[in-house]
Amino acid sequence: MKKITLLTMFLASLFAHSQTDTKIYDIIAKVSSERIEKDITTLANFGTRHTLSDTVSNTRGIGAARRWITSEFETISKDCNDCLEVFYQKNLVKQGENRRITKDVWVVNVVAIQRGTKYPNRYIIMSGDIDSRISDPNNFTDDAPGANDNASGMAGTLEAARVLSQYEFENSIIYLGLSGEEQGLFGGKGFAEYAKEQNWELIGVFNNDMIGNIKGVDGVVSNTDFRIFSEPVPPTETDRERMARRFYGGEVDGISRQLARYVHKTTQTYMPEMNPMLIYRLDRFGRGGHHRPFNDAGFAGIRIMEAHENYTQQHQDIRTEEGIEYGDKLKFVNFDYAKKLTAVNAINLASLAWAPPAPKNVAIGGIVEPSAKLQWEPVEGAVAYKIYWRDTTSPTWDYSRVVGDVTAFTLEGIVIDNYFFGVASVGANGHESVVSFPNAIIR
Repeated sequence: MKKITLLTMFLASLFAHSQTDTKIYDIIAKVSSERIEKDITTLANFGTRHTLSDTVSNTRGIGAARRWITSEFETISKDCNDCLEVFYQKNLVKQGENRRITKDVWVVNVVAIQRGTKYPNRYIIMSGDIDSRISDPNNFTDDAPGANDNASGMAGTLEAARVLSQYEFENSIIYLGLSGEEQGLFGGKGFAEYAKEQNWELIGVFNNDMIGNIKGVDGVVSNTDFRIFSEPVPPTETDRERMARRFYGGEVDGISRQLARYVHKTTQTYMPEMNPMLIYRLDRFGRGGHHRPFNDAGFAGIRIMEAHENYTQQHQDIRTEEGIEYGDKLKFVNFDYAKKLTAVNAINLASLAWAPPAPKNVAIGGIVEPSAKLQWEPVEGAVAYKIYWRDTTSPTWDYSRVVGDVTAFTLEGIVIDNYFFGVASVGANGHESVVSFPNAIIR
């Protein structure tokens, strides 16, 4: 156990009473609905961005769209003294790999990396999808403007890059345009494999898929509600980890769920006008999104999206039937709402990119004792640690205590049986890591 210094005690007291960073409010203010509208309009005007569409034209098809996205990232990089590394990452998908791949196609992702100053190999990712579709998933010639699904998420990613590229961060941020989502999540799968090949440490993935609609098919209208989808535990967990959960808990405390809680907490702190809804599900019922391939690879990943979908505007041929206007048109996108969800992403990217790594090898003990004991490995860059706990039925971390620069602490008078616990690292700037759930037992 480290000796608690006067400086550490002062910092712990400071963090306990000051939970905000004014730079985060500046980031919120800098996000522009006008720029987002302009980008969504440009993307929709490519006609179709179907994964199998034209790659030669400069005005139509997915090739033109990805070249334009690349040029936007390059312009952003010039404005920040070449702070972004912009490149393509691609994989060849063969005809017949599924029913939606009717010919061989290069699935090309557009990548922009903003390197961290202290932890350049640790990454937090914000992604949007480049591709679009209409009713027939194999129709790659007819108009598929995809204004909300998912020009909105791609435009939000570009705007986050514009704003955050004006700051320096300790961790790296990746702004990512993924292709092949509508054909089978191929872009995410390819990039997750690429991340593993590069031995990257991914803090997490924010998959933004549809962040521009406020009028639900059920009649609900809201410009403040949004959903955060996250799976409970990684599909890569071992039999030993699964068995441990039976006895010690953690059924809803996997790495993606902790990332979702982080976004929920940060949003409520800095954007209290928004209503983040934690959805305890990988994705919408029977449907999929581009965070799933990262989850499949063992990485933390969540989906951030509108709360009230309108299915008459998703995956629909452009038409009018019985007075209902179908199609994912520009006129249905609420740009101020897209701005809000872009800001949600930006402040969470910044908070995580400014934070030290999360504690590793967190262990817990206190069986048949009137206290809970926790210990963890020291984290480079952390000046204090924060223990969180909650009722076992609560979706969020409701109680916390800053415990200084130590690697073990006992919460007196708190019975381990009645709560779940976790530990976060705290940097000198006050920013916290994602909470680490205990993965070992103190005997």
